[in-house]
Parts: sequence; structure tokens; C-alpha cells
Amino acid sequence: MAESKAPSRRTLAQEYLRAHPGEAAALLETRPSDEVLGVLRSIAAPVAGAVVERLVPDAAARALTEADPATAARLLAAMDPARAAAILASLDTEIRNERLEGLDQRLASDLRTQLSYPTDSAGEFMDLRIPVFRPETTVGDAIARLRSLPRELVLDVYLVDDEGRFAGTVGLHQLLLAAPDGRLGGLAQAAEISVLAVAPREEVVEALTRHRLTSLPVVDFEGKLLGVIRYAALVEVTEEEASADMQTLVGAGKEERALSPLLFAVRKRLPWLQINLVTAFLAAAVVGLFEGTIAQFTALAVLLPVVAGQSGNTGAQALAVTLRGLALREIHLRHWPRIAFKEAGTGTLNGCAVALVTMIGVFVWSQSWGLCLVIGLAMVVSMMIAGLAGAGVPMVLTALRQDPAQSSSILLTTITDIMGFLSFLGLATLLSGLL
Repeated sequence: MAESKAPSRRTLAQEYLRAHPGEAAALLETRPSDEVLGVLRSIAAPVAGAVVERLVPDAAARALTEADPATAARLLAAMDPARAAAILASLDTEIRNERLEGLDQRLASDLRTQLSYPTDSAGEFMDLRIPVFRPETTVGDAIARLRSLPRELVLDVYLVDDEGRFAGTVGLHQLLLAAPDGRLGGLAQAAEISVLAVAPREEVVEALTRHRLTSLPVVDFEGKLLGVIRYAALVEVTEEEASADMQTLVGAGKEERALSPLLFAVRKRLPWLQINLVTAFLAAAVVGLFEGTIAQFTALAVLLPVVAGQSGNTGAQALAVTLRGLALREIHLRHWPRIAFKEAGTGTLNGCAVALVTMIGVFVWSQSWGLCLVIGLAMVVSMMIAGLAGAGVPMVLTALRQDPAQSSSILLTTITDIMGFLSFLGLATLLSGLL
């Protein structure tokens, strides 16, 4: 009885892994390496490859490192080449070369090609397995060939000329509706949208968002078709770009992951924390300039965080909107005057509204009309400057050809703190006779 149940349990496990590779990967990540490898050896190669693709990078690299050569070759051959190359790139050079030597010669060559491209470039994400045809190929011949290919490779039909240069794309719907004796060249859309293999990830994301593509051809400097970035990879690249911007915004490195080594995380974060410390001392120095005023009117120390907090929030709002506009290519440097006017105006009007409420609250607390006037004026001034700074910081970084998200939050916080303290304490000093 037990023997009859064993095959059914194995079949059920295989079916679960096939249908839910993501869930299976999450479970395997918590298990010892020998147990993970045991599971991967016991299941069909396509299923095992799909599970490894979905492991976090560290777990996938560990599995390929500790697997025997035959198992490693079996897994790599079953994986998407772009994903396999990304995992191989994280291995030690000696182990990576051993794994490549154990593969089919053509697959090893394709993986070495992808490994040769810069990190986060289009070449790193592209799939070299693409159906390529000549413009003179008939529709009937093209369909017959496509039927012999794996289903995941059949998305669009790509045409090249006699020199191998990208000549156009034919959608599957066009192919199916065309006459069998028609030529692909007559159906092709012009080869207008493509990216260089060395193009950065940002350019790939721009092409996706601007043209709403399902696949993106990748070419070399001579225009020769090298591969294609498929929709799933395009989505993954877009998500990685968005999450990387979130990290760089606060001074964490783009390369850092949740499971990155401790020292690697420290090395990426510490420089910006030190810079933030210097900027914090600058803000403290501004407060120190008005030490006498604060000592005379202690209520100023109580209200100081209110002004700084509101200006910080205002700047963060402007920063977020501007960064999104830059990321989606909705705005460019030529729009700077318009963006600056809008954000400064928004900060001023919001400052007036916030100042009114603040003045009411301060009067109830202090019964001082002078203090109400000082904090109201400071609120308007600081929020206007914060809005301008929130739009200005990413624009300036873009003009300097730097990543506009790179630690923008740290730079903005410095500006808003300093200007908030300076406006509030400066006005308090000038209007001290009313306090």
C-alpha cells in the first residue's frame, strides 16, 4: 500500500512545483542546501529550472555552487538564458567557468556573450533565442517553422536583411491573417524601435513606458539584431528600476538586496550617512547662530520642529512628483522654469493655508500675536523655498548627468532644514520687539 502511494505523492509534488514555482521557491529558500538540491534533482528539468529562476539571488547562486556538475548543467540548460547568466555572474570566477564548461557548447557561448555585457544593460536582460526570418520568406514557411519552436519563444517575428541588420517586426496576428504565399517583407513594421545592447536599464524602461511594448529588439552598433527583451523581462526591469530609485533616494546602493552581506550593506550606506551627518551639523550651525534669540525666547525652541517638519514634507512632495515626471520622461530640463514656478507657487499657497492654522494654534497656546506673525511668515517662506528645492534638486542632478534619485532625499532634507531654521529664527530676531 505504501509503495502505491509513493508515486502519487511524487506526482502531486511535481504538479505543485510546476503550477506554483514561486511559492515552491519561497519554501525552499528556508531549507538546507542539501534538501533543496535533493528536491531539484527529483523533479523534471523544466520544473526545476523554473523554481531556480524564482529563488532569491543568493539562494540560486548557492544552489548552483553546491550542485554537482551534472545537476548544475541540467538546471542551467532548463532556465531562461538571461536569468541563468545573471545567476552565473554572481558566482566566483572559478566556479562560473566550471559550470560553463559543463554545458552544451552553443548554450555556453550564448551565456558567455550575455556575461560580457555591462551590468544593468540591455544585453544582460535580452534573450538570444529569437525566431529570425528574411523579408522574402513566405508566410506559410514562417508559420511552419514557428510551430516547431518552443511556445515561449513565439511572440513576434523579427526580420533581418542580408547583413543581419534588424529590418522590421511582424506581429503574430498579422501572420495568421495573411495569405500563405505572401512575403513577410510586405507585412513588416519598420524597424524603428530598438535599443543598443550596451544601453542602460533606464533606456530600456523608457522604451517600454513610451511605446507600450511586448518585446524590445536589441541590436549592436551596426544595427545587427542580437536578441530581444521579452515582456516578462521588461516588467522585471521596470520593477527593479523603480525599487532601485527608492533605495538611492535615501542613500542606499542600487546593488544592495535584502539578503546582501552585512559588510556590503555597510559599504554602500555608510558614505551617505557620513554626508548626512555633515549636513546635520550645518543645520545645527544655523541654529547656533541664533543661540541668543532662542535663550531669550524659549518658545522658539518648542516651535522650531513645526516649521522644519512642514517645509520637509512640502519639499518631499515636490521631489516625488518631479522624480516621477523625469522617470516617465514627462518632463525634461527645458521644463525647469515651468516646474519651478509651479512648485514654488504650490508651496506658497499651501504655506498660506498651513500658516493660518498654525497661527491659530500658536495664539491659543502662547497668547502672543508677535509669535503668531513670526511663525506664519516663516511657514510661508520656508514652504515656498522647499517646493522650489524639491523640484530643483533632481533637475540639477539631471543637468549634471547624475541619477536624479541619487540621495535626493538627503540633499533636500539639508536644504529644507537649513531654510526652515533660518527663516523662523531670522524673522524672530528681526521682529524680536513684537515677541
